[in-house]
This record gives sequence, C-alpha cells and structure tokens, in this order.
Amino acid sequence: MEWGTNLKSKTRTLHGKIWVYLIFFSILILACLWLMQVIFLNKYYEWSKTMEMSYIAERIKLSYNPDDATSVLDQLSYEKGVCVEIVTNTETSYSSNGIDRGCTLNEKNNIETVLYKRSFMRSGKEKGQYVYTNPVLHNKTILYGLKLEENTYAFIMASLEPLGATTNILASQLVYVTIGVLILSFIIAYFISKNIAKPITQMSKSAKKIGSSNLNVHFDTNSTIEEIDELARTLNKMNDELVKTDELRRDLMANVGHDLKTPLTMIKAYAEMVRDLKQSDEKKENNLNVIIEETDRLTVLVNDIVNLSKLQSNIDDLNIEEFDLTECIKTILKRYDILKEKEGYNFIFKYNKKLLIKADKAKLEQVIYNLINNAINYTGDDNKVFIKIKETKDNIRVEITDTGKGIKPEDLDLIWDRYYKSSKKHKRNAYGTGLGLSIVKNVLKHHNFNYGVTSKINKGTTFFFDIPNTNPKPISKIKSIKLNKKEKL
Repeated sequence: MEWGTNLKSKTRTLHGKIWVYLIFFSILILACLWLMQVIFLNKYYEWSKTMEMSYIAERIKLSYNPDDATSVLDQLSYEKGVCVEIVTNTETSYSSNGIDRGCTLNEKNNIETVLYKRSFMRSGKEKGQYVYTNPVLHNKTILYGLKLEENTYAFIMASLEPLGATTNILASQLVYVTIGVLILSFIIAYFISKNIAKPITQMSKSAKKIGSSNLNVHFDTNSTIEEIDELARTLNKMNDELVKTDELRRDLMANVGHDLKTPLTMIKAYAEMVRDLKQSDEKKENNLNVIIEETDRLTVLVNDIVNLSKLQSNIDDLNIEEFDLTECIKTILKRYDILKEKEGYNFIFKYNKKLLIKADKAKLEQVIYNLINNAINYTGDDNKVFIKIKETKDNIRVEITDTGKGIKPEDLDLIWDRYYKSSKKHKRNAYGTGLGLSIVKNVLKHHNFNYGVTSKINKGTTFFFDIPNTNPKPISKIKSIKLNKKEKL
C-alpha cells in the first residue's frame, strides 16, 4: 500500500508527469504503426489497388485508338502489372496474355470471369468493378470493365497478391522496433523530464525557505528554457520586494514604538508631577499643557495610521467638490504663524489669482499640509520653505521646495514608503509622524493626479503634484481687447 502511494505521489510531480506523457506519446505512435502496417495493411492494399484500376481505366479511355491500340495497351499493361483485354462484338481484339502470363482473362476454364464479362456487356453500364476469387490462380482478383465505344469494351484484371507472409514479416520486425523504441523513449523521457523539472524543483525548495521567513535566497536564472528563466527573474524580484517590506516592517515597528513611547513617558512624568507636587497655578498649567500637547501628538499619529490604512484599503471614498486652491494654501499657511514667530521660519508663497479646482478638499489639504511639514523638517539653516503654483493649459502644478541637504538619487523612489529613512537611525520628526509622504502618495493616486519629486544634493528638494486645469484661459480675452483698441485707433 505504501509503495502504491509513493508511486502515485511521484507521478503527480512535474518530473513524473512529463515522463508519463512522453512514454504515452511513444506508445501511441507505436500503436498507430501497428494498426497501419499489420492490421489494416490488407485493406489498405485493396483500396490502393482499386484506386489504381480506376486510374488505368481513365488512361485507356483517353488514349484508346482502334487503329493503333496495341503499343499503348502493351506499355500500360507492362508498367502497371495488369491484364488488359479489348472485346469488340464479343470477339477479343486485343489481349495482354502474351506479356504477362499471369493473365487469365480469356481462358475458357475461368468461368466466373467469362460470366462477369458477358454480364457487364449486357448491362449497358459505362464502367463497373467486381472483386472475386479467381478459380484458375486461386487468389483474390479485381476485374474492372469499361465501355469504350458502341460494342467495344475494355477489361482490366489485377491480382490482389496474398499479403499474409508480408504481414507476418512486418509484425515480427515491429516487435523488435517496439521494444527498441520503448527503451529509447524511457531513457529520453527521463532525461528530458529531469532537465525541465530540475530548475523548477530547485525554485520550489527556495520558495519554501521564503515561507520559513528566510529571505536570503536567490533563484537561479541559468535555465535553457525562457519561461523558467522568466519565472526565476519574477521570483527574484518578488524576494527583493519582500526583503524591502521586511526592512520597512522592522523600521515601522521601531519608529511607531519610539513615537508612542516618548509622549507616553512624558505624559506619565508630567501627570505624576501634577499629582505629587504642590505647584503654583502657572507651573501646573504648563505641566498640563505638556500633557495635552503630547496627547495631541499621539492622536495625530493614530489618525495618520488610520487614514493611511483606509486609503490603502480603498474604503475611504473621495468627496469631490470645487474650491479655490489659492485660498486653501493661504489658510493652511496660517497654521504655521507660530513657527514664524518662535522659530523664524519663512514661508514664501506669492500667488493671488483665484484658481478653482475639483478635488476632495479635506484630503488635498492633508497633502499640502504633509508636504509643508516635510519641508519644515528638512529645510536648510535659512528656514525657508517655498510654495509655488505653475499654471499651464492642461494642468495646475503645486510645488513645495525646501533648501536642505537633498535626497540621494537611489532613494528618490523609496521616500514614499511608510517610515522610510535614508539613514537607518531613526530621527523623530518635529512636525510629523513619518507617515506623511505615504499618505500623500495614496491620496494623489486615489485622485489619479500625477506627482513626483526632484532633488539636488545640498541644494534642496521639490515635491510636486499636478491637478487638471478646469479654469477658463484669459489669453483670448486679452487679445480681443488689443484688437478692439487697434480698431478704435
């Protein structure tokens, strides 16, 4: 029972299936060979001879000449190995007996042949065929009758030679051929199946290591089969992404833990101070303010995590409305007035034109807010943050630029990941949770807005996104005014 189970398991593998299919294909070819060369050989021979008789009859009919029939009929009889007889008014005018002594067309003791000839001539048919056993030669014979002219008939006779001996020879030969082909098929099928299955088996073993949380694997791409190479490349790319995801997961846990631990520690410390110490009202108020600020920071962190989760799950639908982009940016910048006063930040935004756009206002505010926070965290010592709007015929581009150290080219595609840091050592942001850019990416993708980043080392970084421009263009109006003035002149 165990052996049968192992065999069944083996035949279910790729190696086993390829091997079985190739063996089955070889057996199918051999079966067809046996059928055609042994079992159906006699029938095929008879069918082939019948078709040949029809062809000979057509040639005789086309080339028959009463004045000179002998040479044509002699040649045809000799080439095809048949007996030909021309009968005119029941008298034989030509017979190929002298050429092929196996002919018995006009022998008087061949009663069955004579009766069929007479029957055909009386029937008035243009042609006819009769298969019977020749009483003279004792073999199977085909007799074909053809009407050439009025009272002139042609008869063609061919012997169906017995193929029993030939069939026996072929059968004995095919036994050896079958044994040889099967042995060769087993060997070839084994090596072919092994060659195809081996790289896939190796990839399967490597994939199992990934399933065991071992990401230090590589899938071989040196196969001679393009599809297997493509699969290996895809798996390598997948593994690289898993490695990055695992690193980001570890960073996320460390960063979230850090961002949660710090405010919780401060909340606890200041709460204990308020409880245990007798303080002035001013001192108590300051301590309580610290507790409130750190609680707000925790709230922001939790909200960012929840918002990001909603965006990535596509469960937070967009509420599209029309609003003024310029006014929206000005409103957001008012939130940073305290940074202007206390820390000397300079937010440069010079754009007063009203720009109506269609988007989810709350989410787009979040995008701009997060990008400004990011610029604050990484701008240079001059504390400058530039906000620009560039309007074209098709798009309105919003750019937010800092004057910091810039981002390395190899990191530009990675900064949109959650908690990604170019340096592995975590640095707690002063005005953010580390999830800002990931939220920006998901909101803009949700809107189908183009977005990106450009950066120069030690010269700063610019984040941008494009909004479809739905504002009417005033250019044509300006031209029309100029034309009107010229007309007045």
